[in-house]
Amino acid sequence: MKYLNGILGLISFSTIIPLHIHTSIQEMSKFTWLWPIIGGFIGILIGTLGFTLINIIHLPQLIAAGLIYSFAIWFTGFHHLDGLIDFGDGLMVHGDSRRRIEVMRDQRIGTGGLAYLFMVAIITFACITTIPSAIIFPILFISEISAKIGLITCCTFSKPFEDGTGRFFINAMNKKMLILILIITLVIGFLTLKTVGILGIIGGLLGGIIIALVARRNFEKSTGDVLGASNEISRMIALVIMILVFTGLII
Repeated sequence: MKYLNGILGLISFSTIIPLHIHTSIQEMSKFTWLWPIIGGFIGILIGTLGFTLINIIHLPQLIAAGLIYSFAIWFTGFHHLDGLIDFGDGLMVHGDSRRRIEVMRDQRIGTGGLAYLFMVAIITFACITTIPSAIIFPILFISEISAKIGLITCCTFSKPFEDGTGRFFINAMNKKMLILILIITLVIGFLTLKTVGILGIIGGLLGGIIIALVARRNFEKSTGDVLGASNEISRMIALVIMILVFTGLII
């Protein structure tokens, strides 16, 4: 029951689903490595929405893409998007790592945050508008798994800041756990979209590594905001790679 509460708590923490599970961050962080599987369930919902809007209701894909992306960030409670904005603010500040983290954790939104939000959002939206209708479900499904692969990869290669919730998830991850869930998700990616699915998962992995390296250079240590940014940026990278490969523009 204790383990179940931890997993359900992580689901509740990651979405707006009102499970009303009474557990601690420490307990749910023990299941950080399962985040990509939770991402898969999120991807099923988002993929189903996309398939319905485009292939059943026959909405213009531009409108459908706006609804799909809006649902994706709303269903996850805007947590990761908030992290992306704060991450962008921190990167734009001049000063040492402590000063950058102070600004990143500040409640105010600056130009850097708005710029990063716009860049990631517009690229993600553009990607969704170009997904062929026949594969809208599998692409969206894999992209959400890839987002969480990026998140736990960032956890694995980051040093935790002294306080905040992010440190529990970072401390809970290690390379062995990452390799295990990476193998599982690569298999899921292959079964879903063959090579395209595998490359989508790898895109999420690269996104997590990139954000972890950027965080080390600019902040030395990572916070929950850095992890949130890794989710959004890894989804974007996975979508770009999958669409470019599927359309034959690369490989």
